[in-house]
Amino acid sequence: MTERRKPVERALALPIWHGQAKAEPLGGGITNLNVLVTDAVRRAVVRIGDDIPVHQIMRFNELAASHAAHAAGVSPEVIYHEPGALVIDFVVGKTMRAEDLRRPENLDAALRLVMRAHHDIPKVLRGPALTFWVFQVLRDYAGTLREGASRHLPGLPALLDEAAELERAVGRIEMVFGHNDLLPANFLHDGNRMWLIDWDYAGWGSPLFDLGGLAANNGLDAAQEAWILETYYGRGPDADLWKRYRSMKAAAALREAMWSMVQEIHSELDFDYAAYTADYLATYREALAAARAS
Repeated sequence: MTERRKPVERALALPIWHGQAKAEPLGGGITNLNVLVTDAVRRAVVRIGDDIPVHQIMRFNELAASHAAHAAGVSPEVIYHEPGALVIDFVVGKTMRAEDLRRPENLDAALRLVMRAHHDIPKVLRGPALTFWVFQVLRDYAGTLREGASRHLPGLPALLDEAAELERAVGRIEMVFGHNDLLPANFLHDGNRMWLIDWDYAGWGSPLFDLGGLAANNGLDAAQEAWILETYYGRGPDADLWKRYRSMKAAAALREAMWSMVQEIHSELDFDYAAYTADYLATYREALAAARAS
């Protein structure tokens, strides 16, 4: 267990700074606490956080994935780590929004980055790594919600039945090393290129989860979805691929909704998780209807 102290104090106490260092909290995080530190040599982001078992986040896995993602050319460099703190090189650039990623040039850059992560990270990844199977995550979230007497308990049986339906529809999968959290804020653009950050949920799983998450989290339309499938697989999607993809997209939206349900009862961050849950349940319902119609 790492020492409990305020994030800024924790970040400044790390033994890596040169000269007089100053720190300020970085906003926007909805899982971790992030601090920007500037010293005489560099600017760096310090991610403060221990393991989060209710979200299957294990920091050894995040660290290994972050190192490999940098080696693969998709993420900034890891500068330092110790229990409870991960220090990443600061990228001066724009944090993407969903409307940014829907622009063709940005969507192309984002997809190429995801493809590189899937194909190149396995070549440089070292040590043990987790798997990420969204349906196991959903079942585990349901258990956490039951233990925490969540306000969402009445709806859980139906959601789990639907998740089982989607798991059957996904069927066979290929394995890649996925990011598994393709929210717009995890893409940065420095004016020259795109970066993919925050590897908390990284692990071996289906590429369809990242592709479906990219679509669900950024409001892609049907033409954009067809484009990402054709670009990723090098061929136009047939009916079978559409069905498996749409089922995984629905599962990705449900995962985000149930993630937020868990945050409602476990997180101490100042964020409106109830509204976030409602938004993603609506996204999920739309995606589920499309999957069933495939």
